Amino acid sequence: MTITIKTLEEMKKRGEKVALLTAYDYPTAVLEDKMGVEIIVVGDSFGMTVMGQDSTLFVTMNEMLVSARAVRQGVKNAMVIADMPYMSFQPSNSLAIKNAGRFIQEAGADGVKIEGMPKRAKAIVSVGVPVMGHIGLLPQSIKKLGEYKVQGKTEQDAERIIEQAKELDEAGVFSIIAESIPGELTKRIKESVQVPIYGIGAGPDCDGQILVVNDLLGLYSTFAPKFVKKYANLTPIIEKAFEDYIKEVKEGKFPDDAHSYH
Repeated sequence: MTITIKTLEEMKKRGEKVALLTAYDYPTAVLEDKMGVEIIVVGDSFGMTVMGQDSTLFVTMNEMLVSARAVRQGVKNAMVIADMPYMSFQPSNSLAIKNAGRFIQEAGADGVKIEGMPKRAKAIVSVGVPVMGHIGLLPQSIKKLGEYKVQGKTEQDAERIIEQAKELDEAGVFSIIAESIPGELTKRIKESVQVPIYGIGAGPDCDGQILVVNDLLGLYSTFAPKFVKKYANLTPIIEKAFEDYIKEVKEGKFPDDAHSYH
């Protein structure tokens, strides 16, 4: 079944949870789509998980377009949402519209995600591009925040986040990602907006959940936030495969007769 905005609206009405994951390449996208992930987000977390940077701030539009195009090639049913990287939308409405359009036209994405900035979301929606909002912890604002930490713990901060969610809802976003906020705040946000709220570190009461695929698979060995659950630990499995390969090459055991042409 092809997932559309209408599908997501109907799932919310039924109380059916939505499963989201990030993907950055074709083979991962194929597997996620095959197993029934409804929304695949080509995250700017690409900068950390794939490029090895310490934040998402170094990712460029061209890098994100390549990644999004690869993911799109592997997907038949899921929605593909491309994360708009740092400074691809913040400076002006016109730049935001232009770059959002590139993700649709050049990469085949079904929509884009932006952090905060309801006015930019409204401008992008106005030209027919679906937008997923993002509230709470905004990784692209790490220079201002100083550290990755839970947001909305004070009443003043909670009210600010609720207000931003309302503004995004009014701007016409089709859903909102809530990152690193207390579960009690998530409940208040859901009562304040009409669109689905998908969480990453936002408690169990969201309309769906998203994780970074590298975290889920145990492929990202640096610090993992509290909300990350490893459903597999592939790092030692991959290391063992590399170890065995190197050993067999060194000993002349690979390739053997079965892996040689005659």
